[in-house]
Formats: sequence, structure tokens, C-alpha cells
Amino acid sequence: MITALVPLLGGFIITVAFMPALIRYFRARHEGQMIREEGPTWHEKKSGTPTMGGLLFIIAIIVMTLVTSWALAPHHVLSTTWILLFILILYGFLGAWDDSIKLFHRQNEGLKAWQKLLGQIVGALLLFWVYAHEHLPMSLAIPGLGEWHMGWVYALFAIIWLVGFSNAVNLSDGLDGLVSGLASISFAAYGVVAWQQQQVNISIFCFAVVGSLLGFLIFNHKPAKIFMGDTGSLALGGALAAVSILLHHELSLLWIGLVYVIETASVILQVASFKLTGKRIFLMSPIHHHFEMLGWSEWKIDLTFWSVGLLTALTGVWAILAK
Repeated sequence: MITALVPLLGGFIITVAFMPALIRYFRARHEGQMIREEGPTWHEKKSGTPTMGGLLFIIAIIVMTLVTSWALAPHHVLSTTWILLFILILYGFLGAWDDSIKLFHRQNEGLKAWQKLLGQIVGALLLFWVYAHEHLPMSLAIPGLGEWHMGWVYALFAIIWLVGFSNAVNLSDGLDGLVSGLASISFAAYGVVAWQQQQVNISIFCFAVVGSLLGFLIFNHKPAKIFMGDTGSLALGGALAAVSILLHHELSLLWIGLVYVIETASVILQVASFKLTGKRIFLMSPIHHHFEMLGWSEWKIDLTFWSVGLLTALTGVWAILAK
């Protein structure tokens, strides 16, 4: 219980305590989000809202993960803790670089796709290296079919998983508070699984994320005072995929993170349909914008998507623990 409460409360307190200062700093420098032109027209009023709020909750996560881990094992912080923090920092750095370019050039185009992809692949390969060094199973547990041993092909899977879900969470970050709430639920689910598996270090990391995001949500819910930016969303997506891999429940993320999967699928289907037929399936993609175009408020979309995320998280954890 302490291993959950300490990082959760610590992450929450650090984020709540320092976020107002970060918001004031960004406002003083007139550094705000540039809203993409193809988005809903009513989002234009959000232009100028401070972004890169992910910087602070990433710091809070790092601090509370290390403090709690060192308190429990002063002379030995596990390699899985370091790799999770590395993925968080690397993907956060990629996002921050992307955000900085957008702010500097006053546009909504940051890093080139290949630059972002290269950084994501490097992170995935390093995760795989630690995974192999720790002699963790290079196989997938497929429900109803058992273990599928992949050998070194597992490295390709790790790349697809981290790149895919870091971008999926990034795509989902289009409404005030949406990803803050969804990611809190997802990481809480894996925190419970890690605790049940007695992987305390991963549980500490997950609950540090939950506490930091709940603190951030106070400032990020509608009307948002600050956005997490790619800094936060890429870091969260990469870390979430890494957690599922290190717990050896990789495919469970397709269900626990179903909302991210649906958001990404809506973009793929929209693009494919328009290129093949010249027609759009959705009024706008990702799918949260489709509901906006139907007249749903941001709060209604948030609450609906959070409810779906909570349902899939609860049922996903139940399925894992029932084995």
C-alpha cells in the first residue's frame, strides 16, 4: 500500500505545487500552443494557451520513482526502473524538441516524421536490449493460444509497440484533459497488475505517473490553463507500451488502451477512405473531433471516453488477475 500511496501523493503534490509557476513562466514569455488549421474552428480560441506542461509531470514522475525506489532498496534500483525512466525521458525529449520547434517558428509543424521515428526506434531497441539482458521471455502470451516464442524477432515487435502507442496517445491528446484522465486510468491498471506480480519497482513507476497526471489534470481540464504537448503525450505513450512489455502482458494494452487504439484506427480509416474513394467516414478525425462536430461538448466526450477507458481497464485487469 505504501509503495502505491507515496509515489502517487508525491507526484500529485509536486505537480500541483509547481505548475502555477510554470504556467506564469510560459505566459510571461508568450509561449503558447499553435492550433492546427484543419482542426475545429472553435479551437482557435485555445491558441496561445501554454504548452509543454508535460515537462513538469515528467520531472515529478522521475523524482517520486527514484525517491520511493531508493527508500525501499537504497543500494539497488532495478534495471527495469532505469529503462522505464529512460523511455519516459527520451520520448519526452523528442516531444519537447517537437514542441520547441513549433513554438519557435509559431506554427503547428515540428520535427520531421523520420526524425521522430528514428528517436522512437532507438528507444525501443534500448528497451529490447535491457529486456534481453534480463533474460525476460521473448514471446507473446496470446489468449487461448498460449506462448508464441519469437526470439530476436521480438525486437521488431518492441519497435512497433513503442512507436505505435506513443503515437496513439499523441493522437488522442486533442481535447482538454482527455489524455490526462485516460492515461491515469491506464497506468493505474498496470500499477495494480505490477503490484499483484510483486514487481514493486514497476508499480512504483505506474503510481508516480497516476499521481502526477491527476495533479496535472487540475490545470488541464476544460478550460485548460496548460497543455501537456507532445512532450507529455509521447512520453506517456512510450512508457505505457514499455510497462506492458516489462510486465509480459503486451497484448493486454490493446484492450486496456482501447480508446487509443480506436483513436488511431479512426485516423487510418479516414485517410484510407479518402484516398481510395474520395469520401470521409468521419466528420473529422481523430474520432474525438467527430463527436465534437456532432455537437458534443468537450466535457461530454471526456467523460464518455474516460468511462470506456475505465471499463476496459477494470475488465482487462480482472482478466489478467483471474488467470
